Amino acid sequence: MARFELKLPKMGESVAEATVTNWLKNVGDRIEMDEAVLEIATDKVDSEVPSEVAGTLVEILFQKDDVVQVGQTIAIIETEGDSPVTSDGGTTTATETPVAVAVSEVAKAVEVAKEAVAPADFSASDKFFSPLVKNIAKEEGISLAELESIQGTGKDGRVNKEDILNYIKNKGAQTSVQSSVSSVQSVSTTTKTTSNLKPESSAVPVSVNGADEIVEMDRMRKLISKYMVESVQTSAHVQSFIEVDVTNIVKWRDKNKNAFEKREGEKLTFTPIFMEAVAKALRDYPGMNVSVDGDFIIKKKNINLGMATALPNGNLIVPVIKNADQLNLVGMAKAVNDLGNRAKAGKLKPDDTTGGTYTVTNVGSFGSVFGTPIINQPQVGILALGAIRKVPAVIETPEGDFIGIRQKMFLSHSYDHRVVDGALGGMFVKRVADILEAWDINREI
Repeated sequence: MARFELKLPKMGESVAEATVTNWLKNVGDRIEMDEAVLEIATDKVDSEVPSEVAGTLVEILFQKDDVVQVGQTIAIIETEGDSPVTSDGGTTTATETPVAVAVSEVAKAVEVAKEAVAPADFSASDKFFSPLVKNIAKEEGISLAELESIQGTGKDGRVNKEDILNYIKNKGAQTSVQSSVSSVQSVSTTTKTTSNLKPESSAVPVSVNGADEIVEMDRMRKLISKYMVESVQTSAHVQSFIEVDVTNIVKWRDKNKNAFEKREGEKLTFTPIFMEAVAKALRDYPGMNVSVDGDFIIKKKNINLGMATALPNGNLIVPVIKNADQLNLVGMAKAVNDLGNRAKAGKLKPDDTTGGTYTVTNVGSFGSVFGTPIINQPQVGILALGAIRKVPAVIETPEGDFIGIRQKMFLSHSYDHRVVDGALGGMFVKRVADILEAWDINREI
């Protein structure tokens, strides 16, 4: 029999860990190839981990609610065969001699020593470190592993200047304290066991009159709550509002939606039209397509549009349309429908919700005229689309002004005043409005 190590797979460029939410198999259960073994959750989406081999589950290494790093072994599956399966899917033969094993261990030790002496390659890390932090680390001889282990206090847990300086200052003291703690823990296994217990949750509030229902937030709602509070505490939110005449867009869509659905097999909603306009405006005003890290502004090369989507359970998720400025309207409609449908069905992958550089939310789908949305960190802007309404409006013509019925909506732009001033924030949303109002009613699709 061979033993296969089931590892937590890589789930996206910015996803480093996941939480075990449910084991679908128990020790002793038979597992088929590609069959789901457990359910996991990242900070964005839930997904399943399938088995790469067929066999029997013989060991579970992480329990429910444990946090697992990408690449860590989470379970052992016993498969048919005589050679144990390695973590990369290979095998080792049982005829390896002790000498060969010893040589292998020495070689590994040499490689480790080389890595310790050689300058750290910080570009190999999945985490973002500012140039200042990298320079300090190089000057102080801090390895990549050490740098990644530092608990950052910056936005999204990033390591800032104060974090790395504090680490250098307390490095010796921490080593001494850790040694003392290890000695104390070795004396009392009871104390060690107690220290590993999770803290008890706070007491559940009790209804005074007995008529109120108290429901604990689900995991996603807790995360949304956490992110929204952090965003307000991080960014200086400012809003700009502009009213847009979308009469031509409404008429154009009414004329083309049936033919589009028949030809493409996709519904033509207003959302891809608005997303296309936002992508064009971001190309014209790249200062909105940035993020902030401490005292540094990161100019994003790609335009990746987040699309806030309401879920059936009342929660919210933001799938991302990658390279949105490179899509034509047909491609945008297909991307919007695909992500929206998969979001509602719970079929999004972790990478579908990462890498966004700007976000659009449609508050008008629920009847709101306009809103003041909270920025999706670490972005610096978010646009809310209000409801389209028939309103009386002054129409200017060469023969004079008159009152007519027009289709209008509000665009609400929230932006981070730390790096986006009113001029840029206002010009950007005005550019989106101009693109929409200049819509060609005879446009081919």
